[in-house]
Amino acid sequence: MPATALRERKAWQALERHYAEISGRHLRDLFAEDPGRGERLTAEAVGIYLDYSKNRVTDETMRLLIELAAESGVAERRDAMFSGEHINVSENRAVLHVALRMPSTVSLIVDGQDVVRDVHEVLGRMRTFATRVRSGEFKGYTGKPIKNVVNVGIGGSDLGPVMAYEALKYYATREITFRFVSNVDSTDFAEAVRDLSPDETLFIISSKTFGTLETLANATSARDWVVSALGSPDAVANHFVAVSTNAERVKAFGIDTANMFGFWDWVGGRYSMDSAIGLSTMIALGPEQFDELLAGFHDMDEHFRTAPLEANLPVLMGVLGVWYRDFFGAQTVGVMPYDQYLKRFPAYLQQLTMESNGKHVTLLGRHVDYDTGAIYWGEPGTNGQHSFYQLIHQGTTLIPVDLIGFARGLNNIRDHHDLLSSNVFAQAAALAFGKTEEEVRAEGLSVIKHADAGLHQGEIDAETTPLRNPEAYQYEINVADVAEVWRRGSVVSSWLVDLIAAALAKSPDLDDFSGHVSDSGEGRWTVLAAVDEGVPASVISASLYERFESRDNGAFTAKVLSAMRSEFGGHAEKKK
Repeated sequence: MPATALRERKAWQALERHYAEISGRHLRDLFAEDPGRGERLTAEAVGIYLDYSKNRVTDETMRLLIELAAESGVAERRDAMFSGEHINVSENRAVLHVALRMPSTVSLIVDGQDVVRDVHEVLGRMRTFATRVRSGEFKGYTGKPIKNVVNVGIGGSDLGPVMAYEALKYYATREITFRFVSNVDSTDFAEAVRDLSPDETLFIISSKTFGTLETLANATSARDWVVSALGSPDAVANHFVAVSTNAERVKAFGIDTANMFGFWDWVGGRYSMDSAIGLSTMIALGPEQFDELLAGFHDMDEHFRTAPLEANLPVLMGVLGVWYRDFFGAQTVGVMPYDQYLKRFPAYLQQLTMESNGKHVTLLGRHVDYDTGAIYWGEPGTNGQHSFYQLIHQGTTLIPVDLIGFARGLNNIRDHHDLLSSNVFAQAAALAFGKTEEEVRAEGLSVIKHADAGLHQGEIDAETTPLRNPEAYQYEINVADVAEVWRRGSVVSSWLVDLIAAALAKSPDLDDFSGHVSDSGEGRWTVLAAVDEGVPASVISASLYERFESRDNGAFTAKVLSAMRSEFGGHAEKKK
């Protein structure tokens, strides 16, 4: 453990000087000066490609950040974790989630116990049980096979299993329905079991101590539901299993301890999804595919353990987090998976990162004098683009964003995956580079009064896959929305007016003014979002008319304005 306080370390102080030099630089300038950074500032391991070139960094930044990691003893702490040392100093425990995915051929002795052997003993019992449930051999109280599995837990006993099930649903059996209950609000339980039959339902009660308030409240309601329907407390043994270390409480609840699957105090809840807490995942996927999941975890563990810091994916992501949180002052990190299967991934990361880094004292018990732990949040793309991307693009807060994409989709329907990938890369480019006023003018658009239009400062870590031209999807508009802006007497900036005009000119549906709404249309959100820029509706109308008249479309413009005036009672005025 380094004796020097963090802010007194040489690399930290060098980073402070470096930040003063680079903080005002724009990514478009960094790319112009160093065109090869897009190929160089990348890393790849175990099937994951990380492009961190669109972060506000240079080679010097990364060199200093890696120096800071080295000076802070990251490699030594990592090695201590893998060896089973008690790096959890507050509870004097090992931190050994990596042992949960070590192969059975490995031996790791911690406090006199071979923890890998213990892990595989539990995994073997899980495999046997999961196989019995999936095959129909394990039956409920009335002799019916299990058709529904409900995982009851909270925190890591819920977020991990839910995320894994949703992420891997493509590979899961569809013969069994899976539900997850965590909230002590009775609605959570009621809705989870509303359409299930008690005689075909298995509950997995996940609580290390079997004393977590929310989990026991839901478990008790589940027991009441089963016993009431099946007429005997004896039914509990056929419809409940436990993931816990407290055999006495499990038995008192009525669960057969032969169906209790344990784990260890060196497994933190937020890291526990590949322990017995993942029993629902194993039932859903099958033991063989669960083993593949563990093997993937182990591959990344080995990369983290052996790769040089400067080429180490977890280390690179970690030091970039320090760079933004402690030097740029970024308070949040957006995680945007462009894959619907990962819809619960941001919620899982929230606990994983914020419970780990939500600290205000050092390992020595001293209060920190720097910021720790950013707030993690996110939503699958492209949903977020129609929700909060406006603030990321043009708001006043710096928000680093990680975009996650996949080279291939799992459900190949028409060109959906091409459209999805196009959005990943279009957003990465827009957030990193934006548009200058000169670029807007070069596109034939006029700029009356909008300083620094589209110069976005968001930073991206984005995965790279082939894409179609995103321009094909961006400039469509709903004419009724445009008309509503006029009707309310709203105002928008002229650069947006020109964008609207271009969209109107391209719309095939203007003859009857029904308009056309694009699922990814830039025009629509710009109209609705930019209502206070200071340009009167009459100027907007004049701008529209000038634009179309210059293209010999004066009659078309008059038709648009007339329709807006008559149908919506707006303020559109033809330029005299």
